[in-house]
Amino acid sequence: MSCVIRSVRSVDARYTLPPGAGSDSVHTDPEYGMAITRLETDGAISGSGIALTLGAGNRLVCDAIDRLAGRLVGREINELMAQFGAFSRQLADDPSLRWLGPHKGVVHLALASIVNACFDLWAKSRGVPLWKLLLDITPEEVLATLDLSYVEDVLSETEVLELLRAHRSSRSTREPILRSGYPGYDTSVGWMAYDDAKVRELTKQAMDKGFRAFKLKVGSADEARDLRRAAMLREIAGDDGIVMFDANQRWNLPKARVMCRQLAAFRPLWIEEPTHPDDIAGHAALAREIAPVYIALGEHVSNRVLFKNFLEYKAVHYVQADCTRLAGVNEFLVVSLMAKKFGLPVVPHVGDMGQIHQHLVLFNHIALDHEVVFLEHIPHLREHFVYPAEVAGGVYRTPQQPGASTDMIVPKAEGR
Repeated sequence: MSCVIRSVRSVDARYTLPPGAGSDSVHTDPEYGMAITRLETDGAISGSGIALTLGAGNRLVCDAIDRLAGRLVGREINELMAQFGAFSRQLADDPSLRWLGPHKGVVHLALASIVNACFDLWAKSRGVPLWKLLLDITPEEVLATLDLSYVEDVLSETEVLELLRAHRSSRSTREPILRSGYPGYDTSVGWMAYDDAKVRELTKQAMDKGFRAFKLKVGSADEARDLRRAAMLREIAGDDGIVMFDANQRWNLPKARVMCRQLAAFRPLWIEEPTHPDDIAGHAALAREIAPVYIALGEHVSNRVLFKNFLEYKAVHYVQADCTRLAGVNEFLVVSLMAKKFGLPVVPHVGDMGQIHQHLVLFNHIALDHEVVFLEHIPHLREHFVYPAEVAGGVYRTPQQPGASTDMIVPKAEGR
């Protein structure tokens, strides 16, 4: 279907959370915000892209969307996506706004929203969910959406095509996941502001719903509280349960060394963001010192170049790429391809509450033979999506509606 973008607008959407929800060691009183890009066409369909903020900075991201996205007006979506890698690089290298990054911060979040809107509209123009669009197009068409600049030394165009072609003949062996669904893990049981009784109650409820993996926020001022709560979660989950601990960058490196060693006693699968997200050397040292406990990160790794360095220096084990924190779906795919080359699993941080990433993990598994681990589940914005992710028995059900599952019901207080 021919689909020409006629107008672009941003929407500043903010959603109040229940008391304590979303809190961690650094972000103590969050308001979930979505900087939304809306692409309107002459027809009945429109594109929606989202980037997550914690509220107060949402307007800044929307202003950047408005400054950047005008170049989309008048473009036919299929023609645009046929050369999207080059186009997205032009947006990222805006000669004035690039100075504010480059490739990070407010401008990069705006790019995430814009790019995700383009992928949503592209899938809707074909009448298919995003996961199916990505699986249906050729390796050459996937490559055309990617910007490999600054990572060509570890991921060339030839290597992209080789990785995409290598697993095509065996796809049928992995396609049953479309019927069985992709497993999830529950983050919402363990927010920092929740008291012990609430963590215990929510974890038991999550287990009754079929979840077997849970994440707890750590990094409180009282390290004894962290250790007590970690022991409690391990006890509730049992020996067969999977637990993870997330410090949200709270500790400096000396403190991280101490806390990671103590938390290792509770056999976590990983410790997430143990120190500053730009400290590649620090994470590499921790990865060696706390083995066999793994390090996970990605929520605040803002671009493919930083991920390249984390991978090369063996500073990460679980790659938590997020297409609402990176510059959208295509940069997520570049990180997924690099992770595949380095033999590491991708377990996205879900700054979209799992909406877009439920599509991307299916592509990763079926097209790239990425290991099935699980996908983070945070339900707090579920009622605000037109087609919310369906999770039953601890498993994400494969979405069937056309697009990227990013259409949102916007609060009346939009446009602040």
